[in-house]
Amino acid sequence: MKKVAVILANGFEEIEALTPVDVLRRASMECDMVGLTSLEVEGSHGIKVQADKVFDGDLSAYDMVVLPGGMPGSVNLRDHTGLIAALQAVAEQDKYVAAICAAPIVLEKAGLLAERRYTCYPGQEAAIPSGQHVVETVVVDGNIVTSRGAGTALDFAYQLVDLLGGDGASLAKAMVYQ
Repeated sequence: MKKVAVILANGFEEIEALTPVDVLRRASMECDMVGLTSLEVEGSHGIKVQADKVFDGDLSAYDMVVLPGGMPGSVNLRDHTGLIAALQAVAEQDKYVAAICAAPIVLEKAGLLAERRYTCYPGQEAAIPSGQHVVETVVVDGNIVTSRGAGTALDFAYQLVDLLGGDGASLAKAMVYQ
């Protein structure tokens, strides 16, 4: 069974975090909500979420790490040096690192966007000097996956399912998506 960690920092965008968790679990993948510094994490719209575990500095057990956007959640992720090191280690193992909305700023800090195509929330590309910004719903460049924002969360989640060997299209149909 594929294992995914969705990292939650205070100020995360709720839709961008919980949509992948929901969709990945529907696809029978193990998906842990990992609180960056605590089990209870508050989203950018005041919704409190109980994480499954707290980040311990090691993400090597996961096939994919997902970073939701939101503010100040993305900044909180970007500024956590232990997380940056763990993301670099995951990427070096050629496992997937996925970021949506403003969270590609975390990938930039980790040095994971050099010579990569990526997308992000409009305007965030100004904070990302590396890589090639494109305006697409979801961008997959090797083991790096990015998406634009809350409105693209389902597309993002179905793509994650596909990348991990599941059937995102069948799941989308079952969920009456488009």
